[in-house]
Amino acid sequence: MARPRKRTALLPQRHTEPDLFVCDILDATPKSDRASMEHPLFSLSVKKDLAAFEYEQGNVKVKITPAAEEGRANVFDRDILIYVLSQLMAAKNEGQEIGRRVRISAHDLLKATNRHTTGQAYATLRRALTRLQFTQIETNIHDHGIGEWRSISFITDARIVKEDSTGRLLSVELEMGDWLVKAIENKNVLTLNKAYFQLRKPLERRLYELARKHCGKQDVWRIGLDKLQHKTGSTSSPKEFKRLVKLICKADADQSHMPDYKFTLLHDVLEVSPKPEFLDIYGDAPAITSEISVRLSSEAYEKAREAAPTWDVYFLEQEWRMWMSEPPRHPDGAFIGFCRKWYERKGKAP
Repeated sequence: MARPRKRTALLPQRHTEPDLFVCDILDATPKSDRASMEHPLFSLSVKKDLAAFEYEQGNVKVKITPAAEEGRANVFDRDILIYVLSQLMAAKNEGQEIGRRVRISAHDLLKATNRHTTGQAYATLRRALTRLQFTQIETNIHDHGIGEWRSISFITDARIVKEDSTGRLLSVELEMGDWLVKAIENKNVLTLNKAYFQLRKPLERRLYELARKHCGKQDVWRIGLDKLQHKTGSTSSPKEFKRLVKLICKADADQSHMPDYKFTLLHDVLEVSPKPEFLDIYGDAPAITSEISVRLSSEAYEKAREAAPTWDVYFLEQEWRMWMSEPPRHPDGAFIGFCRKWYERKGKAP
């Protein structure tokens, strides 16, 4: 009797041969906007999530109201935005004019994001469009230093341009939220590994996003589990969250399935470091985001903690990197000085 095949950590690649004359994501490198990588705007639940969600980090506040019927937009719905942003970025790089209204082929989107192309998959796509349109986000997330409280959506309009006799979507026209289009225009995006679409678990995808956003090409990025849970938006108990992270780290140690980064849990701290294959590709390349690439010593982190007690030093590092306009001559000293002034202005962490 044949032994059952062991389930791999990654989903299989469902479409290995791209169609001729199809605008495929293999050509349009996967991109995501930095704001929704930094903050938990998407639900981690694969079930209908009808609960309102609130999040606060530093000066950023977010309140999310789910769509009345379909619930809150989830991490897998995000694939649609990644696909569209990737196509827009590719068009912009070719010198084309881009705008908020975009027409896409549903079949191309499903293939590019490693999904099935069955009738059920098209029905799932239709529900995802509803969640993306009607999930409402109230936030003061700033755009290049300009902060304002506003209500935004991922997409503001979705129109099925054409269906076949079975009800499958053939062509879909979307109107993207203006903040997402601005991210493309300002190149305020990050490149994702195509294997992102093979990650099975929502939390795996969220951990990869945070690693891509915060670790980049640094030797290591560390974050405590309590702060990590807050940034992922997980509603699990702390004990359950630690168990889930531990399982992901164990699977990565056994199968090295997480793209670009190695994830290791050390007591209550997650340690993330770039994998050799990632550095082989990007190690000598210029920074691929608007964030300036500089390295800090371990001593700098310790002195930063002394300069800004009660604050998460890695959060302060991210704020510092966003604030910089050019690489400092002495990164350690510049970072510590930034933390000291931050503490003088804001006092203890909320």
